[in-house]
Amino acid sequence: MAFGRLQPHPGATPMSDINMTPFIDVMLVLLVIFIVTAPLIGSSLPLDLPRSDAAGASQAPASVALAIDRDGRLYIGAQPIEPAQLVERVREAARRDPATEVQLRADRNVPYGRVAELIGWVQQAGLTRIGFVTEAPR
Repeated sequence: MAFGRLQPHPGATPMSDINMTPFIDVMLVLLVIFIVTAPLIGSSLPLDLPRSDAAGASQAPASVALAIDRDGRLYIGAQPIEPAQLVERVREAARRDPATEVQLRADRNVPYGRVAELIGWVQQAGLTRIGFVTEAPR
């Protein structure tokens, strides 16, 4: 009666496959984080927007985000821009799609004349759909 093997046991062999499950789990968590935080990142400009009970923001297929801070400086998105450059950028957007909507964010301390001047430049460049972005009342 033999109690042992005649051939030696080779031991554990190294695993040649990469376990993808932890990698996929981390990627899905990162995706969820980006999906949740993306809508919260509106704009980095500190504007004191007026409050209104108006309807929510429209979901226009093409839009240009313009802003005026309390000192009257102009921005496209979060980038400062000069009036001549602004008119040219808006004109380019109008050439690409005449139905492009301008989403105007103006600090509540900006004089009405400055806002009207900006609206005139936008219309001169060829866009007529202008939406005023406000905050919801508290």
